[in-house]
Amino acid sequence: MPSHHSARSRRVTERKGDVRERAILDTCEALLAQKGYDAMTVGDIAQGAGITRGALYFYFGSKQEVVTALVARTVEHLWERSRATAQTDEPRQAIAAAMQRTVELWNEHGLVMRTAIDLSLTVPEIGELWSHTADLFITAITAVLERAGIQAGTGPEQASAMARALCWMIERTFYHASQESREALQKASSTCEHIWLISAGLIT
Repeated sequence: MPSHHSARSRRVTERKGDVRERAILDTCEALLAQKGYDAMTVGDIAQGAGITRGALYFYFGSKQEVVTALVARTVEHLWERSRATAQTDEPRQAIAAAMQRTVELWNEHGLVMRTAIDLSLTVPEIGELWSHTADLFITAITAVLERAGIQAGTGPEQASAMARALCWMIERTFYHASQESREALQKASSTCEHIWLISAGLIT
C-alpha cells in the first residue's frame, strides 16, 4: 500500500485515464451546486463517487484538496482558451473569441469559478491557481491591445496596465452575472467586449 505522500506526488502528473479521480471531481462539482462548499463533506463526495472514504483519501487528503484539484481542472480549460485567443491575429476577432470562450466556461463551470474566487483568499493553492490564471489572461489581453496599436508598457495608458484592469473588471462582472442567469452572462460579456474594444481604440 503506497503512502499518502507517494499518492500525492504521483498525482502531480495528470493521469488522464483515471476514471475514479474524474468521478470524485465530477461529484464535487455536483455537490457544490446542491450543498455548497461549507456544507459538503468528504463522506458526501466519496458516496457520490461510489467509493469509500478510505479510497477517497488515497487520492486526496481533504475536501479542500478535492476542490483545489477541481479548480485546477477547470482553469486548465481557461488557459487553453486564452492561449488560443492570443494567437488570433485580428484584434476584433480575438476579443470576440475571448469573450465567447469566457461565457462558455462560466456557463459550464460558473459555480467552480465562483468557489475559486471565494476561496482564493483563504486557500493558498487556489489563490495561486487563480492569480496564475489572471496573469495568463492579462498576457493575452495585453497582446491583443498591442496588436490594436496601444503602446506597450506599464504606464496608466499603456497596454499591460490597461489589460490588468480589464481582466479584473471581466472577472468581477462575470462573477456577479453568473449568479443571475445565462442571459445576464451574455449581456455582461457584450458590455465587457464593448469596453475592451473602446480601450483598444477599435471603436469610439
